[in-house]
Amino acid sequence: MASLTSVRPSVSPGRLLADLVPPRHFARARFATYRADPAHPSQGATLARLQEVADEVATPPASGLRALLGRRRPTPAVYLDGGFGVGKTHLLTSLAHAVTERLGEGSVAYGTFVEYTNLVGALGFLPTVEALATRRLVCIDEFELDDPGDTVLMSRLLRELADRGVALAATSNTLPDALGEGRFAAEDFLREIQALSARFEVMRVDGEDYRHRAVVTESAPLAGDVVARAAAAHPGAVLDAFDDLLAHLATVHPSRYGALLDGVELVALTDVRPVTRQEVALRLVVLVDRLYDRDVPVLLGGVAAGGRSDLFTPEMLRGGYRKKYYRALSRLGALAEEGRRLAVGDGDARTPTV
Repeated sequence: MASLTSVRPSVSPGRLLADLVPPRHFARARFATYRADPAHPSQGATLARLQEVADEVATPPASGLRALLGRRRPTPAVYLDGGFGVGKTHLLTSLAHAVTERLGEGSVAYGTFVEYTNLVGALGFLPTVEALATRRLVCIDEFELDDPGDTVLMSRLLRELADRGVALAATSNTLPDALGEGRFAAEDFLREIQALSARFEVMRVDGEDYRHRAVVTESAPLAGDVVARAAAAHPGAVLDAFDDLLAHLATVHPSRYGALLDGVELVALTDVRPVTRQEVALRLVVLVDRLYDRDVPVLLGGVAAGGRSDLFTPEMLRGGYRKKYYRALSRLGALAEEGRRLAVGDGDARTPTV
């Protein structure tokens, strides 16, 4: 049986650049498929504004005498602030697809905050600026505020790109218990990028988590033998003991977690238990993001497989990285529910994309 622990991925800087595209999970996401909730008008308002942004980015800038006589159009820079599962990533990928469809492949770079910091680490800061400055739009999903060094690095990168006329779009999460409390994430984001704050247009996206975290992530755990049998019957499946996988992740740079999943169609894990060490939990969060990007179902067996509150400690869920952990729980719950359906024969009922 294939396993992730047997894979030692190698990733070139060129692949890191080539991988800066919307994730497979949102390959069909378009403005027309976003279902704005009438109960939360901010969703419809954000959708309409991003459609305008797509037009602005895709419209060629004025040149020649027209440019000299007219006012220079400001480069769009938008930031979507909101809770988990309200459709911010759907909206961001829809923007990326809309611009790509009008300007062609290579016009948009799309990645998570972590993927961009990994790119800087692999290429260096100036080469990264030069590479991304060739794009008309750079999208950053899940802008993170918990690492001051990385946040300052990304702020500088965005400032350099904006000065070169590259349009920017970013998302981040506000914690569920902080909604309505002064837009914590947006305020911190704008404070960290002081030179760009006047250029960014912050849009609040309200709503409920469509993945219904309290239901999905509390699904019944699977027995280890059920997990193993289901993995053996599924093409492209890998089977690992949870502790073995966590140990293996410590030997692989997070920038390679996507490559770790090349060709993988199902991840099956046995003996899932609570994670008690912060550095281990953070590596797991990155893997969950890459699994979600690729729409890879997950089979979970073990004491912490059925309850979301058991995977990470209460201290983690109250600490400075809690935003990451709640996002991971929301996403892992959706993937695990899909895996559970495969294992028990409920059919290919996939979680809807919003």
